[in-house]
Amino acid sequence: MSDHTILAEGLHFPEGPVACSDGSVLLVEIQRRTITKVAAGGAVSIVAELDGGPNGLAVGPDDCLYICNNGGFLFQEIEGLNRVKPGVPEGYAGGWIERLDPTTGERKVLYTHCGEHRLVGPNDLVFDRLGGFYFTDFGKLYPRHRMNGGLYYALADGSRIVEVAYPLLMPNGVGLSPDGGTVYVAETEGGRLWAFDLREPGLAPRHSNLAPHGGRLVCGLPGHQRLDSLAVDAAGNIHVATLSTGCITVISPAGAMLEQIMTGDPMTTNVCFGGPDRRTAYATLSGRGQLIAMASNYTGLALAWEV
Repeated sequence: MSDHTILAEGLHFPEGPVACSDGSVLLVEIQRRTITKVAAGGAVSIVAELDGGPNGLAVGPDDCLYICNNGGFLFQEIEGLNRVKPGVPEGYAGGWIERLDPTTGERKVLYTHCGEHRLVGPNDLVFDRLGGFYFTDFGKLYPRHRMNGGLYYALADGSRIVEVAYPLLMPNGVGLSPDGGTVYVAETEGGRLWAFDLREPGLAPRHSNLAPHGGRLVCGLPGHQRLDSLAVDAAGNIHVATLSTGCITVISPAGAMLEQIMTGDPMTTNVCFGGPDRRTAYATLSGRGQLIAMASNYTGLALAWEV
């Protein structure tokens, strides 16, 4: 297992870490339904209480926080680890994208639909340098069936949303290549990393008709390894939180698995880069309710918008 420092414990299914310039980390607690701040010294405070299930978090061009809200999960403990349970909580009616102004506390729901289709379970998002963002809709898992997910592009002002690729099997993490020309999407259940090469923002021509969504397969992991959220480094490698194995899998743009950085939690759900040189990796260990920090051999890619 890699050397790491536990920055915070007792978190309720943490996800969506965002490293800030002051050394703190913002994240969501899906089960607690909050945006939470972990200060550089480890102090934990609540930034905002939300509805549904806040799942993904990003800073936008207006310094506001943008949240993928999955509408709510059910949870269960298995072998001492917190896990998501198939099904939906009472009152679930779909997911949404919302914006929070951290200064005023103002919240606004930006998107609940794409055209006539209701968003089911928005999961993760990444901004481009034009001020738009790509996000995954995970779909929903029920005890005897599942709803498909997809990849979408939307503008931060709430004026436009388009479907980029559909259907995907439980699409989770999403990230952009350093040149902004490729969107990467990790599918959870199949353990596959897909690429969508962009012609323009929000438009990815089909690479192949063999995949139902038209994406380009980058890598598929062997065995029972399931992919969660991801981050991209400055060299273009994709760092994917890997469930079951309990690690961060580093994959080159060409599809080679470079290494696996073990965390010790089979519910390792997300990773981001921070620190003065972006050589610190922060990972959410959702099974144990921890946020950890690790020195990285890779330099993280600077995000389009940061705080």
